Amino acid sequence: MALATDAAGSFRDLLPIVVVIAVFQLFVFDAPVEGFVSLAIGAVLVVAGLTFFIFGLRLALFPVGEGLAYSLAGKGSVFWLVIFAFLLGFGTTIAEPALIAIAAEAAQVAADADAISSTQAAQERYALSLRITVALAVGIALVIGVMRILANWSLPLMIIAGYCLVVLMTSFSPKEIIGIAYDSGGVTTSTVTVPLVAALGVGLASSLKGRNPMTDGFGLIAFASLVPIIFVLAFGIIVQ
Repeated sequence: MALATDAAGSFRDLLPIVVVIAVFQLFVFDAPVEGFVSLAIGAVLVVAGLTFFIFGLRLALFPVGEGLAYSLAGKGSVFWLVIFAFLLGFGTTIAEPALIAIAAEAAQVAADADAISSTQAAQERYALSLRITVALAVGIALVIGVMRILANWSLPLMIIAGYCLVVLMTSFSPKEIIGIAYDSGGVTTSTVTVPLVAALGVGLASSLKGRNPMTDGFGLIAFASLVPIIFVLAFGIIVQ
């Protein structure tokens, strides 16, 4: 029953995309749809993949994130909770395919702008350094988010202060790194990182007295998007 519900939800979510593409293809571009059978099969596979992905999140990832956070908080082990948050952020980000792609592209752009050597080895080092920088940023962002929940710090004030710092750093960062830095905040919020991070926050807030999972359990993803921008801007200032 749960799988069928997820399948219906996936179809409903993807339907607007299919409708928009079909309308533009038939009425705006006035072009026939080639390979209709292949497109139909692909659409079915996308719905199936999204269905199993969502089902897997609810079946495994959400319980794991919430359970580990709840257990660590219940034992009063702040140290291991912080270590777990950092490793969770670092591990899920360093292997993120979108980050690997954008880091390689950034290395090529930096080489073309003569910011780094144009050799293949130099570009690979630059791309790896950028990936590690972003992964460290996400790990530290989750640590900050966990500490915010534990200490009940104001989320709006922290986010506003963070973006004020971003604006300040942008004013004297190399032009080549600004766009990369801003994009790095988006590539970190992947389909795997977001559910785990959200589960971590909700599980932690649920385990603490006086905390509301709805108001205190969320906000970690905002840090995971913000802190990498700051780190990559600093990376550009130091390296370039």
